[in-house]
Amino acid sequence: MAGINVIITGATGMVGEGVLLECLQNEKVNKVLIVNRKHYDLEHSKLKELIVPDFLKLNEFGDSLKGYEACFFCAGISSIGMKEDKYTQITYDTTIAFAKAFLGNNPGSVFTYISGAHTDSTEKGRVMWARVKGRTENDLMKLPFKAVYHFRPGVIVPFDDQKNWKPLFRWLAKAVKAVAPKSALAVQQIGRAMINATLSGYPAHVLEIKDIRKLAATTA
Repeated sequence: MAGINVIITGATGMVGEGVLLECLQNEKVNKVLIVNRKHYDLEHSKLKELIVPDFLKLNEFGDSLKGYEACFFCAGISSIGMKEDKYTQITYDTTIAFAKAFLGNNPGSVFTYISGAHTDSTEKGRVMWARVKGRTENDLMKLPFKAVYHFRPGVIVPFDDQKNWKPLFRWLAKAVKAVAPKSALAVQQIGRAMINATLSGYPAHVLEIKDIRKLAATTA
């Protein structure tokens, strides 16, 4: 495959923005469609944007979703202060609905999901967010994609010029990388690993930090 066309969610957030910037500068990516609830202010020859206020209604935009080899699902929200039913609606319901709509328009595609370190694959633990993320991972695996990959990054170091990254988080991430480099990833590595997983695959479907780092260094 000479190059891929990808859909990215969460470009107005920290991880999604970093993955987007990597895709725009990566020669293995031909075209990027960002699907957002609100506008992301960036112009690039590879880039198109689709505003979808409610991801549960993505099917209404079906024609705009066709022709993509992969979805890099980076949208997400913190569980702090949230009830489980609301967090489930945002984290599980919208992700599964989005994945089904994307798959329906792109059979044989790849879906990559930004999950989280310590996600609970048993769905039975005490930590609410980890259970919900675990259920999301498990049910994504049941969908007939060519492949589904769950990325579980730890501390993420942003691009220097990223807009959607709070200065304190940027400083903390760089500090962690300096003292514990095995616990941190550059956001570029996450983007490259997603691209390489689409092009070449990977033997594991749940990717921890060491897997993401290894896949990012692969020549696809």
